[in-house]
Amino acid sequence: MLWFQGNSMQLAKYCFQLFLRNLSASKTVLPVLTLFTKDPCPLCDEAKEVLEPYKNRFILQEVDITLPENSVWYERYKFDIPVFHLNGQFLMMHRVNISKLEKQLQKLEQQGAGAE
Repeated sequence: MLWFQGNSMQLAKYCFQLFLRNLSASKTVLPVLTLFTKDPCPLCDEAKEVLEPYKNRFILQEVDITLPENSVWYERYKFDIPVFHLNGQFLMMHRVNISKLEKQLQKLEQQGAGAE
């Protein structure tokens, strides 16, 4: 019991350091792939199927351009959906371009690895 009391501060520091190390390791922030869509949209459904193998590398956010709060996006993309933005930047439209997506994801992953 005396050993534990005498070393409790060191033990607490060690546990806290382990906690921080695990926290920072799990703090990988995934990029956001925004899909501008509407219902129905067969091309959007097809695009989501093509993206399925990559879903662990980004967060898919869908924006229904027909909703009143998305009227700006409706005016911009009503004839072009599906449209994709990656982290807020235009990426592609009409169909998924896997090579373009892969290139941009790798670029972001390398930037993220360099920040750690």
